[in-house]
Amino acid sequence: MVGKEVAAKVLAAAARHNFTPNNVASSLRTRRSNIVGIVLPDISNPVFPPILLGIETELRKHGLVALLANGGEDPKQQRTVVDQLLARQVDALILATATRKDRLIDHCLSKNTVVVTINRGEDHGRVSSVMNDELLGMRLAFDHLVSLGHTEIVHIVGPQNLSTGYLRRAGFIQAAVANGWQKSKLNMVDCTAYTREAGRVACQTLLKTFPKTTAVLAGNDLVALGCYDVLLEKKIKCPRDMSIVGYNDMPFVDLVSPALTTVRIRHHEMGIQAAQLILRRIQQGQDGEAEIRLKPELVVRQSTRSPRKQD
Repeated sequence: MVGKEVAAKVLAAAARHNFTPNNVASSLRTRRSNIVGIVLPDISNPVFPPILLGIETELRKHGLVALLANGGEDPKQQRTVVDQLLARQVDALILATATRKDRLIDHCLSKNTVVVTINRGEDHGRVSSVMNDELLGMRLAFDHLVSLGHTEIVHIVGPQNLSTGYLRRAGFIQAAVANGWQKSKLNMVDCTAYTREAGRVACQTLLKTFPKTTAVLAGNDLVALGCYDVLLEKKIKCPRDMSIVGYNDMPFVDLVSPALTTVRIRHHEMGIQAAQLILRRIQQGQDGEAEIRLKPELVVRQSTRSPRKQD
């Protein structure tokens, strides 16, 4: 719409006056900020950097930027963070904070905001989501322990208000039943959070409640590291006395001693897929919700082996 000579003059004048475009003013006209808000439950969790990298890389290809916020696990804090992002006219939200019955999603939908949940999902399927196939992941981990000869396996169960904890527990039960175990005799210990400290507490309970345990299937890698702490204190050798399997394959779990056997989630790909779902909605105008479940894989390291023969 503008000739080359005119465009060159405008750009030269802008350079002389150190002019930069005002994106806020532009968004008032276009009703688009080209910003996507991302809300995390714990910015210090090593799981999230690969997810963020995938999101940001994909958004950048299409001229969008990511605005990151730490929402924590408190619903009131999450609501405040989301309202601050919406006040900045973000085009969409990617939530890693979702619970199975999430009022924050109700709030976002009431504002006609495009929402995608990542890593976690809600029960009602009202928004698009990108998650791991938790049932398959637990099946891979359980089958691995059974193949080594373990018959005393305990699952440290993650929070049941989160889809990850709920589905991993369901996956553990399905895998055990498929291997001929009785559902009523399965051993599980609840864990209040996906943290190392919560893993410590759960492992202490496990040792008291199920003293014959030879293998632990932890709710995630941080919980598994909490188990490592307790075993070290109790002078219980891993994997000689007790095998441990984590979940996530977060950065650096291959560097702990022993290197952690875990279920690998494709975190970077998860971020890419979430960004693509956002782009389909806000740039291509596609309607409808999508559920993407990424296939996990088992990474066998040094924290699992056959159970020690009793003297």
